[in-house]
Amino acid sequence: MGWTRNEMAARAALELQDGWYVNLGIGIPTLVANYIPENVHVTLQSENGMLGMGPFPLAGTEDADLINAGKQTITEVPQTAYFDSATSFGMIRGGKIAMAILGAMEVAQNGDLANWMIPGKLVKGMGGAMDLVSGVKRVVVVMDHTSKAGESKILQACTLPLTGQAVVNRIITNFGVLDVVPGGLELIELAPGVDETTLRAATDATIVA
Repeated sequence: MGWTRNEMAARAALELQDGWYVNLGIGIPTLVANYIPENVHVTLQSENGMLGMGPFPLAGTEDADLINAGKQTITEVPQTAYFDSATSFGMIRGGKIAMAILGAMEVAQNGDLANWMIPGKLVKGMGGAMDLVSGVKRVVVVMDHTSKAGESKILQACTLPLTGQAVVNRIITNFGVLDVVPGGLELIELAPGVDETTLRAATDATIVA
């Protein structure tokens, strides 16, 4: 029922606009690179120091020196540029990135985002998400609507440590698309096979429209 991971990534790719510089987070968002519409020209930025990423490589063509921030092998394009991490974060903090598409553990109805740690579990570091959500112009979250236990991940208030407060603009899940608006969330689109009653029942947050 609803969208698969690849279908969620394809739906997220429709958020891209011509000429934008975009950062893709770890997880489902990295798949967006495979679904960029042919008539849309965007430049993908990776905080580990790469500007201009292509789709994932075909099996047998991987280059171990070309990786994204999630340590996945990727491809380059003719205009690809490489630089140090300080320059990369200068782009992010300087507002040069139009949009970030990120994964999440939880999103609150006011746009709060929790995506960097679960208390008590080993965390290597917070990564670049905190800089991204404070520096980019638009934040789109792509994630499963519920946990494996069936609990809503779209909440009235996050229970996990926050990555950023009131930073999320749009949420794309396997159930549909929701926008953060004053007072709660607005239902924009339902995934195939999902009715509004099912989506509302799976959402802890307030859906105002």
